[in-house]
Amino acid sequence: MGTVTLGVSIAVPEPYGSFLQGKRAGFGDPAAHGIPTHITLLPPTEADAGALPAIEAHLAEVAAAFRPFPLRLEGTDTFRPLSPVVYVKVAEGEAGCTALQAAIRAASGPCARELAFPYHPHVTVAHGIADEAMDRAQSGLADFRASWTIGGFGLYQQGDDAVWRLEREYPFRQTTALPRQADLSRPPAPTS
Repeated sequence: MGTVTLGVSIAVPEPYGSFLQGKRAGFGDPAAHGIPTHITLLPPTEADAGALPAIEAHLAEVAAAFRPFPLRLEGTDTFRPLSPVVYVKVAEGEAGCTALQAAIRAASGPCARELAFPYHPHVTVAHGIADEAMDRAQSGLADFRASWTIGGFGLYQQGDDAVWRLEREYPFRQTTALPRQADLSRPPAPTS
């Protein structure tokens, strides 16, 4: 059946997702339009295509064990010099993201894998581009803020064209409380 390259992530909702993707492209990151704006839960992972039903069942079980939780993005930071990445920081919801990715990568499940670096939830806005452009990304988005309630995550597959596409969404178990709406008090500036 062959192999597929999968990833699991939390999508950054609109209008923030498109805003950050446009900024990433504007900083000169050639991967910007092939990667939806997200917080990684399972990094790119090769899997046997025949394992997809077991992976999907596992992800559904994980999602059913979680409830929606608040997430807030605020400001920027970098992994440089260790890794050429500038990112928007997760200021609230880090513990929830960490628990979620640990459940997804559980040693007993079909998505078990080691990570190259300790898990640190973030939203990449520049990767592997010139230092000057990385500096612009870090300073240009330093005042960025967004908040919403995470209600689930998605399974993505990378195509032969290197574009990541959503294959399936996995909603969390819902509560009777109304989810917090996206904070639009500071909407992102339009991209030029």
